[in-house]
Amino acid sequence: GNGADTQWCFSQVKGTLDDEITDADVISCVEFSHDGDLLATGDKGGRVVIFQRDPLSKGCSPTRGEYNVYSTFQSHEPEFDYLKSLEIEEKINKIRWLKRKNPAHFLLSTNDKTIKLWKVSERDKRAEGYNLRDDSGQARDSASITSLRVPILKPMELMVEASPRRIFANAHTYHINSISINSDQETYLSADDLRINLWHLEVTDQSFNIVDIKPSNMEELTEVITAAEFHPRDCNQFVYSSSKGTIRLCDMRAAALCDSHSKMFEEAEDPSNRSFFSEIISSISDVKFSNSGNLMISRDYLTIKVWDLRRENQPLETYSVHDYLRSKLCSLYENDCIFDKFECCWSGNDKHIMTGSYNNFFRMFDRENKKDVTLEAAREIAKARTVLKPRKIGSSGSKRKKDEINVDCLDFSKKILHTAWHPTENVIAVAATNNLYLFQDKQ
Repeated sequence: GNGADTQWCFSQVKGTLDDEITDADVISCVEFSHDGDLLATGDKGGRVVIFQRDPLSKGCSPTRGEYNVYSTFQSHEPEFDYLKSLEIEEKINKIRWLKRKNPAHFLLSTNDKTIKLWKVSERDKRAEGYNLRDDSGQARDSASITSLRVPILKPMELMVEASPRRIFANAHTYHINSISINSDQETYLSADDLRINLWHLEVTDQSFNIVDIKPSNMEELTEVITAAEFHPRDCNQFVYSSSKGTIRLCDMRAAALCDSHSKMFEEAEDPSNRSFFSEIISSISDVKFSNSGNLMISRDYLTIKVWDLRRENQPLETYSVHDYLRSKLCSLYENDCIFDKFECCWSGNDKHIMTGSYNNFFRMFDRENKKDVTLEAAREIAKARTVLKPRKIGSSGSKRKKDEINVDCLDFSKKILHTAWHPTENVIAVAATNNLYLFQDKQ
């Protein structure tokens, strides 16, 4: 058993547990590397923090999901676009790892406008015994050199260096919401509100526009692109979701410009549920292929849906994330929460899916046993191996039952937008404002 059936327990928390949080510390993305040994977070201050799996926690029995800070670097700085008189935030929107080919690690990080390729490498040796310089680095008088020395490598304290290898800029008019690395590990896509571009990782000064939904007259604009992702195996296929609640699957073999899609996944709206908010809550905030590549999940405001790539007209499964908020849509519209963009993720075996909610709640759905659970990332549980208690939410106005939280008492400023699942183990990372919580199954 795992997923919603499992008892999840607290592993550790990264961040400060004080109430004073600056906006710059708010975590804006979370991503495991392909082997799960590294975990990267980006924040609104433009920083990337990489955590490394503690080797002891991986080797012990039962294994523990513990991570230590490995490297911290400033990925993006605030900029100003003088032509448009616009400030460009340093906030990291997405991080994507490349598969590892050598001892170094590579990742892409992006803010609204600029994508950077970072190399993260270790140095634990340094060369000593140069001929033309002394050990402090000062140049020696060549007349005083009477013999040649062979420099030797001496061990030194481990240093982790992050260096920007490529900067991909000036290709997006609108804000970048997605980057996705192709299965060929040579190209990647970047998507903004109206266009998707295809890049080669070696070429920074040009990209190909593969989707353009910008109308000739901007007053006719009816939808925007909300997320895009490459297929995990087929390097010619990618999907993108829209604010109209549709997902389009495109095939780059069909045409250079993929404005006409191969498939469109959309569920017809139930007329009885129609309301003023229908269009807003049907906007898809995230779409992710399953690890097998046969399915995908999409997250809209109230639900998470599983789609079979062979069936376009309706989802395979639909799970309600927080249906008790239906009665609250008016106030959620007024405080702008209705526009929150919740992400979603798959477990490594594709049997479970996870997404966030308000009040620092996150939801897990067991696709095999059709069970689901609501858990909370709270500082009260921040003690090693504390088992998480499932949370129950009562509807507005109803009599409060024991251990039940009334929907009127939820804190909408505490929201879990970003979650990540270890690629092979039951270890999950949950970003709650400025804290990163790690949980694992209780073995």
